[in-house]
Amino acid sequence: MDWFVNLFLPSPPRRRRSPTPPPPPKCFDQPWRTLPDNNQSLTFVKNYQPGNRDVSRLRILLHGPIGAGKSSFINSVDTVLQGRVTGRAPTDAISGRSFTTKYKTYKFKKASGGFYSVVFNDIMGFEKATNTGVDVEEVKLALKGHVAENHEFNAQRRLMAGDSGYRSSPTLADKVQVLVCVIPADQINIVAKEVVEKLRDVRLAASDMGIPQLVIITKVDEACPEAKRNLKNVYKSIYLKELVDKCHLLLGIPVNCIFLVKNYCSEVEPNDVTDALILSALKQMVNFGDDYVSYLE
Repeated sequence: MDWFVNLFLPSPPRRRRSPTPPPPPKCFDQPWRTLPDNNQSLTFVKNYQPGNRDVSRLRILLHGPIGAGKSSFINSVDTVLQGRVTGRAPTDAISGRSFTTKYKTYKFKKASGGFYSVVFNDIMGFEKATNTGVDVEEVKLALKGHVAENHEFNAQRRLMAGDSGYRSSPTLADKVQVLVCVIPADQINIVAKEVVEKLRDVRLAASDMGIPQLVIITKVDEACPEAKRNLKNVYKSIYLKELVDKCHLLLGIPVNCIFLVKNYCSEVEPNDVTDALILSALKQMVNFGDDYVSYLE
C-alpha cells in the first residue's frame, strides 16, 4: 500500500543548481591607450631633425635580457620605415645565448634618399650569471659613448680604457640620447632577480646622466591569447595591462613610458596594426630624445 499512498504525496522540491558565474572578462570595453595615426607618425619620423646642431641623428640604445627581441625590434622598425619586411640585424631563436656579439649602429634609409635622423645600437643581452652576457659597466660605457663601432663583447673581459674597442674622446653624437629596455611579455613574471638588478643598475646610471628611458614589451601575441587572436586587442587586454603594471614596479619606469609591441617574425608583408604599435613606441623615443638633446649645451 505504500506505493499507493506515495501517489498522493507531494514530490520533494528539486534542488536548484547555482548558476555558473560568467568567466572574468579578458579585455576592457575600451582600449586604455589609443594609437596615433600611422601616416602622421611616419611623416613625423621622416621629417624629424634633432634640435641640436652637434647631433645629426638621435642615438637609441637597446638593452635587456637575452632573447628579448632587441635585434628583431630593429628589423621591425626598418620594416615599418621601408614598407617591406627586412632583416638586417641578425637574430636567432634557438641558441639560448645572446646572438648579438658586436656593438653596431643601424641607420635607416629614406626612399627619397639619405637617412632618417634616428639610429639604433644593439648590445649583447643580460644573463643571470655574472660571467656571461654583457657586463653592466660596459653598458654604462656605451651610454657615455666610449664603446667603438664593431667592438666585440667578451663576457670574460670587460672593455677598458686603452683597448682597441674603447673610444677615449666621444663626441655628443657618439653618446646615447635614449635608453630603451626591451623585455619579452612571456618573461616578465619569471625574469631572474639578478637580471632585474642589472637592468635597474643601468637605468640608475642613465638617470644620473639625464638620459630618458623607455621600455618596450615584445612578444605580446605569444603571451596573450586575446592579442594573438586579434592584435587590435593589445591595449584592451587586461592581462597585458597587468604585465605593464608589473614591469613598472620591477623597473620603476612610468607606465606612460612602457609600450607593447609585436615584432615582425613570421610575416612576409607589413600590416597596419603591427606598424601602429611599433610607430607609437618609436615616436615617443624620438620625442624624448629630442627633448634631451635640445637642452644640452
